[in-house]
Amino acid sequence: MGRYVIRRLLQMIPVFFGATLLIFLMVHVMGDPIAGLCGDRQCDPATAARLRAEFGLDQPVVRQYATYMGNVFTGDFGTAFNGQQVTDLMGEAFPVTIRLTLVAIVFEIVIGITLGVLTGLRRGRPVDTSVLVLSLVVIAVPTFVTGLLLQLLLGVEWGIIKPAVSPEAPVDELIVPGLVLASVSLAYITRLTRTSIAENARSDYVRTAKAKGLPRRRVITHHLLRNSLIPVVTFIGTDVGALMGGAIVTERIFNIHGVGYQLYQGIVRQNTQTVVGFVTVLVIVFLLANLLVDLLYAVLDPRIRYA
Repeated sequence: MGRYVIRRLLQMIPVFFGATLLIFLMVHVMGDPIAGLCGDRQCDPATAARLRAEFGLDQPVVRQYATYMGNVFTGDFGTAFNGQQVTDLMGEAFPVTIRLTLVAIVFEIVIGITLGVLTGLRRGRPVDTSVLVLSLVVIAVPTFVTGLLLQLLLGVEWGIIKPAVSPEAPVDELIVPGLVLASVSLAYITRLTRTSIAENARSDYVRTAKAKGLPRRRVITHHLLRNSLIPVVTFIGTDVGALMGGAIVTERIFNIHGVGYQLYQGIVRQNTQTVVGFVTVLVIVFLLANLLVDLLYAVLDPRIRYA
């Protein structure tokens, strides 16, 4: 196991540099960030030259990337164009988005897996058909429609929740935004769990467990469910990074000042330091989540061993 972890960590190094280089190059073709600093009026040449020298934008892109990565390894993600340290922005945004993501993942695990198990064990019955239709509707409806509809009904019309989340973003105010953020992934997890449960229910090891006279609950939890969760765990692991980075719409709807909000502001204002810094951390989160998923395989299925 230890050798496998070390090998995977070494494999992450070129992936990390390749992903960050790609993001760095893509961000630098969005436009001239100095023009965005001057607003509607064009910067005079002297001011533009001074700003480019101050932020290192007068250097070749490859050299800018090398300088940036050197600073990253010392914990310096640069300075935003408003003079605020990017690490300070991260300290404010990431705790909020992490709480929002955890709420979304709890919804995915509890509701998605539960509905998937129920429909997988009752394949072809009315409850199975109803859940399949409902999940298809959730997948088809865009997230911003779901978010605005719940905000209008629960927040404005019925007054059950606050239409906008407070700056502190407590967990109780993140329940509805978390449900909105998790809605599409929850539907996918439900369908994925259903398919996996239905396929494994016909496996030889399940029939053997039933033939031994084991209780139905033990057959489902110890034999059927553990093996059926492998593709679900894979999806959830890859979804962690997607939820944190893809929360722009949800955070905009509910006025949540998290990672999505900062990425949106960075893109609109062409603040390259902010965008690259946040995406760099998201790349690390995505890589670590995938490593954790691979390690969980051996926990769910004892037949899996890592050399």
